[in-house]
Amino acid sequence: MNGSAYGGGLELALACDFRILVEGAELGLTEVRLGIMPGAGGTQRLPRLIGEARATELILTGRTVDAAEAERIGLVNRIIDGDLTEAGKEFARQMTGYSLPVLGLARDAIRRSHDLPLHDGLQIEADLSTLAFQTKDAIEGMTAFIEKRKPVFRDG
Repeated sequence: MNGSAYGGGLELALACDFRILVEGAELGLTEVRLGIMPGAGGTQRLPRLIGEARATELILTGRTVDAAEAERIGLVNRIIDGDLTEAGKEFARQMTGYSLPVLGLARDAIRRSHDLPLHDGLQIEADLSTLAFQTKDAIEGMTAFIEKRKPVFRDG
């Protein structure tokens, strides 16, 4: 995010897996200042991301947070000082060499079990992990580990 994001702008960002913010930006669900409330996922996604108490405070007061506080409370993944596009590309490069199907399974495990009891979440993780172990990429990854080389994933 390059600049400030209030109300619907922040709600859109909350729907993303990752949030990278430039130094100097501010974020907030400021709808109560206008006599309305967040209506595009803010009351649901913000508490799941930063905890109910913090989210309730921010939503009910309409208070904004600066980049440093946003990072401290877990609202954003990173603050960057410089070119946002390049920082985003660099962040993405950390994942692009991995198996896309396995990244998808890991993301599914996180998403599907977020609000479930631990036991149920562990079952989802075990089921999806079993699927991951059945991919060609898993064989490649484990073979590369044994052979002490970098794996070459083919998304299979």
